[in-house]
Amino acid sequence: MDPRISIVTIAVDDLDRAAAFYEAMGLTRHRIKDGVAFFQMGGAILSLFPRESAEADSGIRFGEAPSRVYLAYNTRSDDEVDAVLAAAEHAGGRIVKPAGRAFWGGWYGYFADTEGNLWEVAHNLDFPIDAEGRISLPE
Repeated sequence: MDPRISIVTIAVDDLDRAAAFYEAMGLTRHRIKDGVAFFQMGGAILSLFPRESAEADSGIRFGEAPSRVYLAYNTRSDDEVDAVLAAAEHAGGRIVKPAGRAFWGGWYGYFADTEGNLWEVAHNLDFPIDAEGRISLPE
């Protein structure tokens, strides 16, 4: 198996509202729009899928509590962390934890999107990001 994550799908209650949030964050929605929203994010795809459709497709019922999985967006600078958090709030998201210095030395904060999905936004000098936006673990 070639290790990678290809698509991250978030089951949403309101597809139009969720897609509008990510568009307001600067992501470009792919032309396929029939009951799903796709956004290219570097070498992976973010997918928004209506919750009812996701439950029918997977055969499981999602709970109401926040997921134990959260997404992370790593930046190239502390200032970019602040800018992403501000963009999320302006787009209708909620700041969960304002940016601050991390115990590991970086700068980070958290926001929740319009569906309550949690994102960490971080600048970590030990996790370099190449010109194509790919992050690497330290040597």
